[in-house]
Amino acid sequence: MKVLILGGTTEASALARALAEREIPALFSYAGRVAAPKPQPLPTRVGGFGGTDGLADFLTAERITHLVDATHPFAEQMSQNAVAAATHTGTALIALTRPPWEQQEGDRWQRVASIEAAVDALAGPPERVLLAIGRMHLAAFAARPEHHYVLRLVDLPEEAPPLPRHTLTVDRGPFTREGDLALMREHGVERLVCKNAGGAGAAAKLEAARELGLPVVMIDRPTLPPRREAHDVRHVVQWLGHTTDLGV
Repeated sequence: MKVLILGGTTEASALARALAEREIPALFSYAGRVAAPKPQPLPTRVGGFGGTDGLADFLTAERITHLVDATHPFAEQMSQNAVAAATHTGTALIALTRPPWEQQEGDRWQRVASIEAAVDALAGPPERVLLAIGRMHLAAFAARPEHHYVLRLVDLPEEAPPLPRHTLTVDRGPFTREGDLALMREHGVERLVCKNAGGAGAAAKLEAARELGLPVVMIDRPTLPPRREAHDVRHVVQWLGHTTDLGV
């Protein structure tokens, strides 16, 4: 038995600790988009695989028997590649995912299906908008240059964000309701744009927006191929035990 964790999330790190404690042979893989990824208690590789074929070749070469997709819920291409590569090689696959957030009383959500739809949702008079979407899709919002964007990123970008009016903050979660309230008040935020990533550590901004009565543009998760899913580390460990003769 040998496990490959496709990581980059808090849940992936928790699973890595659980497997290391149980001395289950495993590798951890980072996409490499964060400058200083957290160290893991498992042998770690950084970088892409070269698409579905590259991942399939890696699974075969490393004799991987179990693949755990614990990537971000919006890492659509990687998750699609994982399903295809696992199917091609006959590797057992499970996704460790966070349940999506659900709208609560007092929330002012506008749900949209994509980044492009989120940009369209910002049509209107100039506002101060907190963009909590990571750095990969910031350029899309240059189509709405009338707004002042407050950006919160994990790392300082190598190049200035392509937005004419913005304020940049660098911080790494988990965040708190009090901290996000302070951030929104300090910068006069009038609207929040975020992805429905789920998880407790990133929900603070929604609690803060609810308390301040701010509208939220909520980007829904992409549709992925059918796959087995678990929402906590314990269920993944149980799955590993049930699909092998491992006594866990």
